[in-house]
Amino acid sequence: MRYIFAFILTLSLTCVVLAQTEQAPITEKALVYKDWTLKNVKGGGETNLRSFAKGKKLVMVVYWAPWCPNWRHDLAFVQSLHDKYAASGLAVIGVGEYDPVDKMKAHIEQYKLTFPMVYESDNQSARLTSNHYMLRTEAGDKRKWGTPWYVLLDPSTLTRSGDVLTEKTTLVNGELIRPDAEKYIREKLGLAASAAAIGTSSKPIENAILPKRLRT
Repeated sequence: MRYIFAFILTLSLTCVVLAQTEQAPITEKALVYKDWTLKNVKGGGETNLRSFAKGKKLVMVVYWAPWCPNWRHDLAFVQSLHDKYAASGLAVIGVGEYDPVDKMKAHIEQYKLTFPMVYESDNQSARLTSNHYMLRTEAGDKRKWGTPWYVLLDPSTLTRSGDVLTEKTTLVNGELIRPDAEKYIREKLGLAASAAAIGTSSKPIENAILPKRLRT
C-alpha cells in the first residue's frame, strides 16, 4: 500500500512539473504586429484591436485553444489579472484558435472567463496557415501548437493609423512566469510593486534565447 501511495504521489508531481515546462520570459522582439478585426466568440459582432486598445494603459492579447493543457494551466491566473487590474487600465483579450466556436463557448462558460474573446481559426487544420502561427514562429516559438502565446501592447507607443500597430513587440513564447508577469503589469500601470512579486528573482526583459522545453 505504501508503494502504491508513493507511486501515485510521484506520478502527480510529475504531471505538475510537465504542465509547467513551457514557461517563458517576457521579451521584446523586432516583430511587426498588425492591427486586426476578428469575430467575437460570444454575442456576435467583431472587435478591432486598435479601437479596443484606446484609453487603456496596457493590452494583453492571449492566443489560446480550449483543449490545450498549457493554456488551462494559465487561465485562472490570466482571469485573476483581468479581475485585479482592469480598473487600473489593463485590458485582456483572448484570441481563440484551432477548435470549433461552440467548444470555445463551452470552455469560456466552464472556466467562467469574463474578459473579451475573439477567434481567428476554428479548426486544427489551420495550424500552419494561421496568423498566430506565422507571428509566433517568427518570434522564435518552436512549439507545435504554441498556446498560450502572449502579446503585450502599450497603447501609448502604438502607431496612430495604418495596418501596423508596432514594429517592436513585447511577447511571451509560452506560459507566464507569474511573479514576472505581475511585476511587469504593475510597472506598466504605474502601480507600486506587489508583495506577491517581491522576493522572487526575475530576469529583466530582454531579447532572450529560449531554453529547450517540452513542445506541444
